[in-house]
Amino acid sequence: MIEQDETLGAHEVAAWLRRHPGFLRQFPDLSLTLVVPRDDGPTASLASYQLEVLRDKNRELNRRLHDLSVTAQDNERLAVRTHQLALALMKQSSLGDTVRALAASLSEDFQGDMVRVVLFRDVPGLDDADWLQVLRQDDARLAPFRDCLADGEPLSGRLNADKQALLYGARADDVQSSVLLPVPGEGMVAVGSLDPNRFYPGMGTLFVKMMADAFAVALRRFD
Repeated sequence: MIEQDETLGAHEVAAWLRRHPGFLRQFPDLSLTLVVPRDDGPTASLASYQLEVLRDKNRELNRRLHDLSVTAQDNERLAVRTHQLALALMKQSSLGDTVRALAASLSEDFQGDMVRVVLFRDVPGLDDADWLQVLRQDDARLAPFRDCLADGEPLSGRLNADKQALLYGARADDVQSSVLLPVPGEGMVAVGSLDPNRFYPGMGTLFVKMMADAFAVALRRFD
């Protein structure tokens, strides 16, 4: 009888092993003799390689867990500050005090370098506030903000030059990043930063939208 010499290629062996993942349980000695090449060092036994892979995965999971923990802590702090802001707004007894309380909170509690408020109504008692502008809702200077005011979605990052000029005036060039909060039916609020990375496109806007909604409700108490 003539014996046929069969030669298996590496791909066939790999495919067979994928179909039979329990193979090494039948031949445990192979797991100790097989070697796995590494990019940054000598070869290692399969068992050592598997242990190293597990360690890498464990380090990656720990890193992700740490990042999640940091994010959760940041969100908790923002939630507390947003709640405190809402309470502070509700405690005010006049329109001027309400607007002043918002500006103070955004500057102090939320560490804004420059806070600007644009409202569609007069605010008694704040005529000398350089951070407040009162404009008619159809004012032509609000044209660059029409889309933002219409859809009610905050903007974050570096604003266009025309927006910067209206909000920050002579200090427009100093502001490197901003978050702009439309206040439904009332106006808008901007928080500017000298840090270009403080506010960035794509950042979460849940809490700033909650602030804007709380401010709008507080203002309507004095209609």
